[in-house]
Amino acid sequence: MSLESSPNPDTTLPKDRELVLKVIPMPADCNANGDIFGGWVMAQVDLAGAVLPARYVRGRMATVAVNQFIFKQPVRVGDILSFFAHVTRVGRTSITVQVEVYAERFLTQGQYVKVTEASLTYVAIDMEGRPRPIPRDGLNLPGLAG
Repeated sequence: MSLESSPNPDTTLPKDRELVLKVIPMPADCNANGDIFGGWVMAQVDLAGAVLPARYVRGRMATVAVNQFIFKQPVRVGDILSFFAHVTRVGRTSITVQVEVYAERFLTQGQYVKVTEASLTYVAIDMEGRPRPIPRDGLNLPGLAG
């Protein structure tokens, strides 16, 4: 599902993605302009992006790539951020996830604006930090062929 970036209050939340995180940024997360630091948003996206791969990996994993990261609108103190994710690719040792972030503005709750979207890749790792195959046994998840 693709939604255009717009401050249009008619933006609807995606129904074909899983809500994996909700968070409210606070004043300590602001830059000098009063907006939320991009790095803070990136950290939250990394956390949200790891939720779905954890179901596949069943063990240690690491973020190996931020394939794309687009800031569409500023994030403000008090916004209620909703992070939606879906798996776009499952490889032998890695999983790629698309994360979309929507802000419900503090003063206009019930209206949403898409503020960020990103694509991240995670890799399953062993106890020494080396890539390991993603388990295939007993999983009936999309993208996993036997």
